[in-house]
Amino acid sequence: FRKLSRVRPGQGLVFLSLCFLSSTLGHISYSVPEELPKGFVVGNIAKDLGLDIKRLKSGRARIFTHESGEYLQLNSERGVLVIKERIDREALCGQRALCTLQLQIILENPMEIHSVTVEIQDVNDNPPFFEKKEVDFKISESALSGSKFILDRAVDYDVGINGLQTYRLEPRDNFVIKLHDQADGSKNVEMVLQKPLDREKSEHLSLVLTALDGGEPQMSGTMQILITVLDANDNAPVFTHPVYKASIKENAPLGTVVVTVTATDADQGSNGKITYSVSGIPDNARGLFEINSENGEILSIRASDEGSLVDSCKVIIDVADVNDNMPTINVLSKINAITEDAKPGVVVTMINIRDVDSAENGNVQCFINDNIPFELKLTNNDFYSLLTDGNLDRERDSQYNITVTCSDEGVPSLSSSVTLSLHISDVNDNAPVFDRSSYEAYIVENNSPGFSIFTVKATDSDWSQNARVSYILEDSSVNGVPVSSYVSVSADSGVIHAVRSFDYEQIKDFQFCVKAQDGGSPPLSSNVTVKILVQDQNDNGPQVLYPVQTGGSLVAEMVPRSADVGYLVTKVVAVDVDSGQNAWLSYKLQKAADRALFEVGLQNGEIRTIRQVTDKDAVKQRLAVIVEDNGQPSRSATVIVNVVVADSFPEVMSEFTDFSHDKEYNDNLTFYLVLALAVVSFLFITCVVVIISVKIYRWRQSRVLYHSNLPVIPYYPPRYSDTLGTATLPHVYNYDTCRTTDSRKSDCKFGRAGSQNVLIMDPSSTGTMQARSGVFVALLFELDAWTHQLLCSGGITKRFCCW
Repeated sequence: FRKLSRVRPGQGLVFLSLCFLSSTLGHISYSVPEELPKGFVVGNIAKDLGLDIKRLKSGRARIFTHESGEYLQLNSERGVLVIKERIDREALCGQRALCTLQLQIILENPMEIHSVTVEIQDVNDNPPFFEKKEVDFKISESALSGSKFILDRAVDYDVGINGLQTYRLEPRDNFVIKLHDQADGSKNVEMVLQKPLDREKSEHLSLVLTALDGGEPQMSGTMQILITVLDANDNAPVFTHPVYKASIKENAPLGTVVVTVTATDADQGSNGKITYSVSGIPDNARGLFEINSENGEILSIRASDEGSLVDSCKVIIDVADVNDNMPTINVLSKINAITEDAKPGVVVTMINIRDVDSAENGNVQCFINDNIPFELKLTNNDFYSLLTDGNLDRERDSQYNITVTCSDEGVPSLSSSVTLSLHISDVNDNAPVFDRSSYEAYIVENNSPGFSIFTVKATDSDWSQNARVSYILEDSSVNGVPVSSYVSVSADSGVIHAVRSFDYEQIKDFQFCVKAQDGGSPPLSSNVTVKILVQDQNDNGPQVLYPVQTGGSLVAEMVPRSADVGYLVTKVVAVDVDSGQNAWLSYKLQKAADRALFEVGLQNGEIRTIRQVTDKDAVKQRLAVIVEDNGQPSRSATVIVNVVVADSFPEVMSEFTDFSHDKEYNDNLTFYLVLALAVVSFLFITCVVVIISVKIYRWRQSRVLYHSNLPVIPYYPPRYSDTLGTATLPHVYNYDTCRTTDSRKSDCKFGRAGSQNVLIMDPSSTGTMQARSGVFVALLFELDAWTHQLLCSGGITKRFCCW
């Protein structure tokens, strides 16, 4: 524990709390008379302390006091301190010379404490009075001048000038009054015999004692003194000690003997019999003590004999304090929460501690828990602050239960405690933290868009809104394409979804950054790298690279008849664009005319002979090889390998002219070629007919002109040439074509270009029709040339006529 002790009997400790405390302490004093009416304005607090009245109106101002709460109140609307109940100074302070009300004005947000002292001035509203209206004395006529007789003091509840000032005794023929000042400021009253008494002259005397105060107007009280004069009594009682001292504990039960006083009288008989009585009791002891008149057991002491002679002594009783009051803890103001970024030295709480015992019993020591970032500090006289003594961290300790224990130094010690619950408010001082430094996630290709790939998770040790994490996909690109076109991130859950379907053969992996951002202000964030690896799926079958399979040609492998066992015929080469086991290929012989002659290597695809070739083996061998991958399910491709058992190439060619595949292909091609030849022949015949018709028409025209004696235009045989400058058929082509039933043995020859004679005609002549006919014929010959070129291309295995 850490301890803070203040030794001031009857006074208290004060602890003040507020989140943001202004340590300014103001003080102001007022003085008002007692007995003022309710609602009387004591003072303008707002004006005198320089406070903004809006702060008072907001309800954040209040009064704290131990005893004056029932007398004064704060009018927040007007900012003034007013009388709540009529104040009776005598009831409040008794005979204390200075009567004050102490209170504190507490303002919050920010907190200020202002001390206010209100002095209550006495008003002369109480006259002096005697507890007894009359007293009797029996005095021997033999009493000597100067004999003293103690009288009861008068009581005046007022103080100062308004209190008891003097006494007056009437008549004063035999007695006078003497006053003796006491240490406590009171005065003892003695009646002194000034002139001897004469019983024969006056057996009874009646005196009036008047007590006067100094107030304005002056007030008084009286007591009658009755004196009986007796015969001579020689000796007065005498106390064994002029002063007796005694001590009694404050909690002593009723009837406890405090002290016993003893007096002696030298007389005999009734004049020597002593009785004891009490006089001159202080105001604060009235009614507390009494004396046994027979044996002198206290309190207070006057001894007299039967002859009415008296003696007096003083008894001083010390009331010893007993530790019967524990410290009282009063929380002036308290907050429920403080932000975790509060700096050391911020005042958190202020408390008032009070122990009404005295001396060691009233000395108070206060303790708080150890190992917490708080301390107790004296700020001003009776005010103690509970302050922060270190850095706060809500994530480490979100709440402190601070126990303030106060113990006095009495035996046995008494203590009391109060627990203050203080919550630490969150400040956004922690960024989100991912549960991994980086992530790797896998996704199988050919996924559906929107597929959930993976979830990233970040936590924030802050609280509430400051701990609310949102996930954001950072801008980046993958192969020049924004990463947002590949994946998306759920802002709330951190789930990563695929935006598109992935193809392992196009992209095998990529990475991007995800940012986790909290909801604080300003927000804090952290990043993590996520790597997505696309897993291969067996979505691609094997592709055969060799032998090449084409629709218009045939590849055959030749095996000599002299081949030995294990002869390498060919090798099937295939690839699979998948990866891993999906790309592991195996080769099997699916179909063969003679399975006993060939085998295929399971791993390498090599086709080898497994026995010696014989004459009985067929010349043509057709092998179907299947290539399978190792995926689940597996995919495959089939390739046809043509093998011929022969020793020369011509033998091979002749053997493969009747393959069904070639026959089907050539049948289709022949159909279209015959159709093309029929169309060309039709066009050619039509052209010849047109030319002949033109010639006949021109011959007839020339005959008409000849008989009409018109000039004759020489006629030149037509040459099919460029007549319109279109560069169409600039030469005359001769074709020499020879065809056989086997297109691979056919031949096609192109002759030399013929002469380039040009048909010359008079533009004004009627040869326009002939020129157009020439163009048309030229186009026909062009088409004919293209057709023959097509016919002469390789791969045609059909019979047709030679032109």
